Amino acid sequence: MSSRTLSLPVASQPSIDALVDLARLGEARGYDRVWVPETWGRDAVTVLATLAAETDAIGLGSSILPVYSRSPALLGQTAATLQETADGRFRLGLGPSGPAVIEHWHGEAFDRPLRYTRETLEVVRRVLSGEVVSYDGRWHELEGFRLRSGPPETPVPIDLAGMGPTAVELAGRYADGWHAITFTPEGMADRLQDLERGIDLAGRERTDVRVTLSVTACALADADRARRLGREHLAFYIGSMGSFYRDSLARQGYADAADAVANAWQAGDRDAALEALPDTLLDAVTAVGSPDDARERVRRFETLDGVDSVSVSLPRGATPAEIDATVEALAPS
Repeated sequence: MSSRTLSLPVASQPSIDALVDLARLGEARGYDRVWVPETWGRDAVTVLATLAAETDAIGLGSSILPVYSRSPALLGQTAATLQETADGRFRLGLGPSGPAVIEHWHGEAFDRPLRYTRETLEVVRRVLSGEVVSYDGRWHELEGFRLRSGPPETPVPIDLAGMGPTAVELAGRYADGWHAITFTPEGMADRLQDLERGIDLAGRERTDVRVTLSVTACALADADRARRLGREHLAFYIGSMGSFYRDSLARQGYADAADAVANAWQAGDRDAALEALPDTLLDAVTAVGSPDDARERVRRFETLDGVDSVSVSLPRGATPAEIDATVEALAPS
């Protein structure tokens, strides 16, 4: 049985205090870790530092920090500082994000993202070692950098996010963990084969790489409302966040549905986009509905062979009361 963690909805919360309250609730209810994403709301680093000071035992992690928005040396410094602040409870999640975020919002070129991500991970690891960093890569060149504060007493595990076969193989080959998102059980089985191929290429063991599957979840007495929130969340990501989610769902057998949702969303017809998202897809990749139904769907993902942790990820449109209700309903037993 895998562990259960919690992904905080940073952008939708009214204050950092509300995020602290959520992390404390997760800690009190037995979640193993809280993950903080970084999108276009509050930056994850400030939130994580605050949570480190305001919690006692729960693990903390970034899910994810985009590799294009900070230099590798700064990412290494940041990871070292957060590990110190969190007394060894921090786990670093990295990923390339996508062109909609990196090119449109950060103004950086989204070029050869997997090579860029691999180089970033390699530099961050060398920074965290405390040794002098000399690196001559395609994207990154460093000479003479060294942490002034010394390496963390507890090493920082580094996870990579990815959806496609090559990205997942990359995680298996180089990272300490893989962050998966928006997968059916069958889709996870396919990508886990890619992960294992990367592990084999590196001569590593399967236990060297921790698999965290993020599942959009909403558990409410009003099951229709929970399903509506899950549907809106999934349609938003398919329709507005580039082609990655659509391509991933196509590989999992939902090409027609993903295309219909994306086309309607891009045409500005949000209602049509929601109608184009079939219940079969919603139920295959989320855990939304009544508390009993949502709990059963989370357990289905937790029993998948190869999944080490399921992260309860909250839909972007949920109110604070609905978020609290879901965190309570899906707390580990």
